[in-house]
Amino acid sequence: MTLVVKLGSSIVADDAGEVRADVLDSVCAQVAELHHAGEDVAMVTSGAIALGMRVMGLPTRPRTVDEMQAASAVGQGGLFRAYESRLGARDVHAAQVLLTSFDLSVRMHYLNARQALRRLLQWRAVPVINENDTTATDEITFGDNDFLSAQLALLLGARLLVLLTDTEGLHTADPRRDPAARLIESVDDFGELDRYEIGARTSPFGSGGMRSKVAAAEMASSAGIPSVICAGTSPRSLVAAAREERIGTRFAPHPEREPSFKLWLRYAKPSRGRVAVDAGAARVLRERGSSLLAVGITSVEGDFAAGDAVDVVSNGALVGKGIVNYSSTELARIKGMKSAEILELLPNASEEAVHRDHFVLA
Repeated sequence: MTLVVKLGSSIVADDAGEVRADVLDSVCAQVAELHHAGEDVAMVTSGAIALGMRVMGLPTRPRTVDEMQAASAVGQGGLFRAYESRLGARDVHAAQVLLTSFDLSVRMHYLNARQALRRLLQWRAVPVINENDTTATDEITFGDNDFLSAQLALLLGARLLVLLTDTEGLHTADPRRDPAARLIESVDDFGELDRYEIGARTSPFGSGGMRSKVAAAEMASSAGIPSVICAGTSPRSLVAAAREERIGTRFAPHPEREPSFKLWLRYAKPSRGRVAVDAGAARVLRERGSSLLAVGITSVEGDFAAGDAVDVVSNGALVGKGIVNYSSTELARIKGMKSAEILELLPNASEEAVHRDHFVLA
């Protein structure tokens, strides 16, 4: 089993964009300790943009995609060397792995990435993983890599996800603004967090924040993986989290793990459109686990191809997400039609618009 640990920009780099050498020294020493004790460890790191900003003398975090990509390209090499040198000094081999959201959204790429990472772990290397910002085509999408770290935990079937940040953990309010804020030591039900104020940003260089970390923990929980949010600046916090000692905020795993394909569909495959269904179709999807037939479809939104994922909605409420067997143009033609009518129009058509095996409830 693998431990996935994520380091946010706030602990990788200081406010000037310099590497926080003391923090990386501590974290890498703990990773080496766990590694030599037999633990497989995968590290997800932010900080390439912050380091690139310092090198290029940029006064504020870039806002446009090309500027973020360029800053990341400048900072990426130095960021990996910071890990490689520290782990290497402790007889641990580091392996640089750069991923994009596309690598995880396409099932074959997803499986290839998993196989490569598993091989690195079998070789007893420590993957140091970051988003490949320079080749991302849409935007810097993983949200300070919190989402990426949760994806990696799901992909590897990790035993634990540890999110290292510059605060002690999740609090009832922002502790920097409210001195009465209390640390939430454990979360068994994510619904109970609705009453608390969960902040959106943690550092001038990061794009994530506590809210995205909680979302990452919730993703991992749905896969049966516990998570811990704790301060990476505290001595031996990673080792304490790995040994299930009381530290930070621990999120309990959901008792029933979803199949890996449906986890991938839920979290990694982006939706390319929306399909609205009537109340009867929504009911059978929710209650019977049936496939979606064209007869229950009332409208089609977006431009998508067969094999894309779409959101399925009813009366404006999300029912779930599924992989369609038809393009948006074809679905618009056959919506509301019975199977026999569809076969007259399209003789080789699939009976289901979305097969139940390729659908996941919201």
